[in-house]
Amino acid sequence: MEIDMFDWKRSCSYDEQQKRRFHTTARSRLKKLAAELALPQGSFDLRSNRAGIAVCGEITLHHDRAYIQVGQFGLSSGHGILIRTCKGRKDYTGGVNHFVALGMLDDIPALAAAVRAITGVARDASCSSERRAA
Repeated sequence: MEIDMFDWKRSCSYDEQQKRRFHTTARSRLKKLAAELALPQGSFDLRSNRAGIAVCGEITLHHDRAYIQVGQFGLSSGHGILIRTCKGRKDYTGGVNHFVALGMLDDIPALAAAVRAITGVARDASCSSERRAA
């Protein structure tokens, strides 16, 4: 799957154009992630909170068993994707927070592997598709 690279580390603060591109691109990548994880339609929500002018806001994929949020909250560390387990789409606190690099949005299969490892989501689906391919 060929994906155009995006400058995830370019700040969205006080830059409306960059913020719009960041949200649009992140939503698109999270949709690709949902497809890569074989999440059934209706089993997840995709939300975008643009927040105020001085911050990036966040884009969230909230599945019945996984909460994945993209933002620029960890720019100094390079981390900007939060992954944790949850118990339904009303659970906003979930399990332990795990962070991975924003750049993983440019490698959806690797991001999906991280989500599977942390949450166990779609592990059965990926195993069955690997068996079919064999």
